[in-house]
Amino acid sequence: MLEIRYVWEWPVRITHWVNVLCVVILSLTGYYIGSPFIAGSDGAFVMGWVRFIHFVAAYALTVSLLARVYWMFAGNHHASWRAFIPWTTAQGRRNFVKMLRYYTFTGKKISYEVGHNPVAALAYAGIFFLFFLQIVSGFALYSQYNPGGTAAALFSPVFGLLGNQWLRLGHHGVMWLLIGFIINHIYSAWLMDIKERNGTISGIFSGYRYIEPRDL
Repeated sequence: MLEIRYVWEWPVRITHWVNVLCVVILSLTGYYIGSPFIAGSDGAFVMGWVRFIHFVAAYALTVSLLARVYWMFAGNHHASWRAFIPWTTAQGRRNFVKMLRYYTFTGKKISYEVGHNPVAALAYAGIFFLFFLQIVSGFALYSQYNPGGTAAALFSPVFGLLGNQWLRLGHHGVMWLLIGFIINHIYSAWLMDIKERNGTISGIFSGYRYIEPRDL
């Protein structure tokens, strides 16, 4: 008899889809900013709107990320920050190795989890870190519109550490890492939805997952 469990609370689901939308918009507009293909006066007009949309999406991603970090402390245990470090326990390490072997085609068994499995949890922790890098580097680059302003002074240590061009290259490179993660994330979610048959994909819309008690 399957159990229906409410796993992903509404703040988790909302921030997830806001992040998805923001990453898509930021990637498209960011690519155009780095490689504009419309020339002439129309190009300047388009660039102005593209940069505006890019900045709005950047602020939205920042607010969404801060809300998700807050919910790591205010939400249920599936959303907790502890869910992202399961490998600190013996059981978590065993499950991590089991899932890693499954993903690398060296094992057939999986660890059934109500929330994130250990490998996914590590990947999501890494994605939060990449979001942080993108936000810091993006707003540092944005601060150059006013070199004598407060924002430029606030981010001056970042430029002192990396320099303008390395910062731009890193910001662009992380974009491709996030795109690669999205491709893998969609595939992995689809794979585990079939393997576990617990509503992995539908859960991010409804919040509910279907659990077989004997699997736990």
